[in-house]
Amino acid sequence: MKLPASLLLASVLAAFAISTSAQQGASGAAPAASAAAPGASGLTVAPPAAPTQPAPGPDAATPAPAAPAAQAPAATGKPDIAAGGTRYDAVCAACHGAGGNSGTPANPKLSQQHPAYIVKQLQEFKSGKRPSPIMQGFAAQLTDQDMVNIGAYLGTQKAKAGFAKDKELVTLGEKLYRGGLQSRQLPACAGCHSPNGAGIPAQYPRLSGQHADYTASQLVAFRDGIRKNSPQMSQIAAKMSDREIRAVSDYIAGLR
Repeated sequence: MKLPASLLLASVLAAFAISTSAQQGASGAAPAASAAAPGASGLTVAPPAAPTQPAPGPDAATPAPAAPAAQAPAATGKPDIAAGGTRYDAVCAACHGAGGNSGTPANPKLSQQHPAYIVKQLQEFKSGKRPSPIMQGFAAQLTDQDMVNIGAYLGTQKAKAGFAKDKELVTLGEKLYRGGLQSRQLPACAGCHSPNGAGIPAQYPRLSGQHADYTASQLVAFRDGIRKNSPQMSQIAAKMSDREIRAVSDYIAGLR
């Protein structure tokens, strides 16, 4: 049966209206889950974002633990002279002689030396500040208390007199020791080590009667930068010639 054109058009329009109404109803019944809340001004505003923390950079990492403080020297008790003598005989006497009176020109006399100077040198041998493979090995066997005891023991031992041997150099040696050399700003040795070579306790070592060979070797070591544990002596020795070193060393050997 053939429908009239007007009736067919009316059916199409009715179907379109029903479809549109259904779509609008479905849209209004399900509000968007992501709809933003209206602001006070009526504008739609996005909800505030959750605060974010910046990613930690290398500098924001947990700080490394602080380096431990340097250990203080071990505490020592009162000097024990008897214990010092026993330890000296066991460790030192073979090279430095009984009571510190070395008979070997290359090995220093230690008798009557200031205790504080003995302790300082032993500590610096042990640490390597004063280089000497031989002495470092011996000092490594000693505790701080041993060093204090040995220093006290040596301070009580009577030093044997020494002698100047080179008559030609004695006059120059005396001049340098007592008056220095003004033209080179070389100070007199006596200013620190005293006119008779006794030194100053806790400041400058005793020199009188020391083997000339040993004294000369130490002045050369200071001058040449081999021994560096006394900047003052390094500066002084740097101004001295080999002949002047031999002269003052020989003069010191005869001081008493």
